[in-house]
Amino acid sequence: MSLHARTGPAGCSQSARGRGGAMLRQRVVPFVTTRLQRPSGASTACRCSSTVVESSSEAAAPTGDAPVGQRKRVLSGVQPTGKLHLGNYLGAIKNWVGLQETYDTFFCVVDLHAITVPHEPADLKASTRSMAATYLAAGIDPARSTVFVQSHVPEHAELQWLLNCVTPIGWLNRMIQFKEKSRKQGEEVRAGLLTYPVLMAADILLYQADLVPVGEDQKQHLELTRDIADRVNGLYGGKGWKKRGGRGGRVFKVPEVFIPPAGARVMSLQDGTAKMSKSAENDLSRINLTDDAKEIQNKIKRCKTDAFDGLEFGNEERPECSNLLTLYQLASGQSKDAVAAEVASMRWGDFKPKLADALVAHLEPIQTKYSQLISDPSYIDGVLESGADVARESAARTLDSVKDAMGFVLPRHRG
Repeated sequence: MSLHARTGPAGCSQSARGRGGAMLRQRVVPFVTTRLQRPSGASTACRCSSTVVESSSEAAAPTGDAPVGQRKRVLSGVQPTGKLHLGNYLGAIKNWVGLQETYDTFFCVVDLHAITVPHEPADLKASTRSMAATYLAAGIDPARSTVFVQSHVPEHAELQWLLNCVTPIGWLNRMIQFKEKSRKQGEEVRAGLLTYPVLMAADILLYQADLVPVGEDQKQHLELTRDIADRVNGLYGGKGWKKRGGRGGRVFKVPEVFIPPAGARVMSLQDGTAKMSKSAENDLSRINLTDDAKEIQNKIKRCKTDAFDGLEFGNEERPECSNLLTLYQLASGQSKDAVAAEVASMRWGDFKPKLADALVAHLEPIQTKYSQLISDPSYIDGVLESGADVARESAARTLDSVKDAMGFVLPRHRG
């Protein structure tokens, strides 16, 4: 029996990872499909080399890294809606790249979350591939991370239904994001927006997360996930499950939040108190990852500042100043102290060109690689297919455990 592995843009090679821990790597031949002999017991999924936490023993670590069997698992994802901006990248995706070095990472394009509000089908399809290409261009490495689309793993939706049936409606009514969005949508608000946090819980718990990287605005949803996990464990796990002939113990791990030390909440260029958003009407409020150098320079030139002398972090009366200095810190790779010392006596007219140049330089290699990837949709689809195969192995095990604990009769071939 054999498996398929494809190489991708810029010499990116795919790897197959077996359950026993062996990793097969093919010779790098860009844009060529090759066949590898699959060893007995190996997974049919393959991964590509190029940037929810569970202890994992399913994969071997790349040379020089800690064994994956000793790692914990991290899962995170972004909705494929609108244009990805600097806040998405600096606040989430860039931090994911470093997590690959020490964790067993699962990164998902959460397309099911994108339909809680009206959407255009053609845009959703294009945005899903674009999001996956952005993950890879930013440095997510399919040889070390599982990259997949949420809807490609049907266990997400099935687990959400099971969790819906144990989640009190009062818990969902307390969610701040639902309150804010439902006020804007009025009677047109959809049921999916109310139950959105339960789907997020299913996304996380399906992979038995220990740590979940989230922004400040998602912390409440993670707390709900923890509450749901505790509730399921209390109702259906433990000795009672054991007495019913099951595995016993807890059904779900209870995940912890992980918020990166910098860049977790990148603010609007037009309002330092509002989060940078894909849905904001004013395009000048954000730096899109696809903006060219002139667009970036123009947006930084026109961004909101203040009339104070000098530049500084942490002054509550200067939210725009703190935000722009944080952008410079993250784009330049300097420490906060180094940036503070460099810009302390600067005026905005001197700092803005420096910030624009740093952003252009930081985004240029990502934009170049993105252009290469998006021009080959079949390669992106291959990465996503392989990632979904790997994800489903873990997801199916969790879902079977949940259904067994809740009293469902499992099919014989899976039970």
